[in-house]
Amino acid sequence: MTHAELLEHCLRKPGAWLDQPWEDDTVVKVGPKIFAFLGGPDTGSVALKCGATRAEADEWLARYPDDATASAYTGRYGWNRLRLDGAIPRDELLEAVDGSYAAVVSRLPARERPAG
Repeated sequence: MTHAELLEHCLRKPGAWLDQPWEDDTVVKVGPKIFAFLGGPDTGSVALKCGATRAEADEWLARYPDDATASAYTGRYGWNRLRLDGAIPRDELLEAVDGSYAAVVSRLPARERPAG
């Protein structure tokens, strides 16, 4: 899976929008909250909310020890960095994006949740 394909999938989500809060660092948000840290086009990975707890997110690390790591700074909250060109199947990467989006939307106040 490429960075561009993943970005396109993220932006198809209701209310999703692209932001660059830091130089050369692309994120995708829903409302005011980030659900995917994409970095630059050459990053080769994405950081996503992979569980409600660190223990849940650690399941990714156990299944894909060479391609999943706890995210810096946000890892303790269930965020992992997943390699795009490793052993993680495309459909699982897309499901991880969908799960991250759903987790972030569920925590938004009702007035900030996208329609649809």
